[in-house]
Amino acid sequence: MDKMRRILVHVCKDRAAPQRAQFVQSITSHFGDRGDDEVEVNCSLEKNQFIISRAEKGQGTPLKRPAFCPIKHLSVAEAAAIPLDVQQRGVDVGVAIILQTANERVLLTRRAKELRIFPNVWVPPGGHLEPDETLLEAGLRELQEETGLKLEPEGVSPKILGLWESVYPPMLSRGLPQRHHIVIYMLLLSSRSHLQLQASLSPSPAEVSACLWADSRLVRAAVSAVDGEDAEVPLHGLQSSISVSQVSPDGALSDCALPLETLVSRAPVSGPDVERVSTGTKFALEVWLQTLETPTPDP
Repeated sequence: MDKMRRILVHVCKDRAAPQRAQFVQSITSHFGDRGDDEVEVNCSLEKNQFIISRAEKGQGTPLKRPAFCPIKHLSVAEAAAIPLDVQQRGVDVGVAIILQTANERVLLTRRAKELRIFPNVWVPPGGHLEPDETLLEAGLRELQEETGLKLEPEGVSPKILGLWESVYPPMLSRGLPQRHHIVIYMLLLSSRSHLQLQASLSPSPAEVSACLWADSRLVRAAVSAVDGEDAEVPLHGLQSSISVSQVSPDGALSDCALPLETLVSRAPVSGPDVERVSTGTKFALEVWLQTLETPTPDP
């Protein structure tokens, strides 16, 4: 993609003019102590720049990275070894949609195994922000392109759940960083149930190999499998397999049983990656669970 056609992260600190974030710059560290893995920020989209600035405690949006974030642990020598064309990329912006149904399920999709970044990993629908789009327009476009679901902007009550600093490969043990993103997780509320939405599901097989409507019990189990830790995951009496919609090469859907252990797998430190829920998705789903526990204020 041409450099002028990409929306990049800019950081603004102490009321200075926004500056384009560097590829090897940790956005999370920029707004907190180097050891902090979560900070509060303000964010806005202005003139095709995604601008992040510091927020007062309790008044901003969470920005988080994993403790094993490669950019956090990058040495000077490792940073210098990153190819120049990669170093010059800057930090890209993505929008991912947490689509909540009327019966409180969320849509997860398994990325096609042919994709270069995070293949075969479970994530919400999403993708890059394009020039002159709003965040909501980008999210709705990606949702439709990947799943076939067309939602009207006036009927979805958008809310930003949080920002995730995403790096691929996700650990230095897997190689030097090739991509660096800030992913904006946006919650959309649908007035339809998952069964009603399922009838309109028509995923793109080039991007999606399976779809799943996860309820809060399954989500709690998935987010309990914290990447980088080895604590036992409480399964809350869940069945040993989960029903998902498999996507054939021609786009047809078929019911398929997925082992529950797949969705509570953790990111491996070495060797081949495994089918799992992405670390950033777990962050967003954990915030989503908190919204379910927060009473809706009376109008």
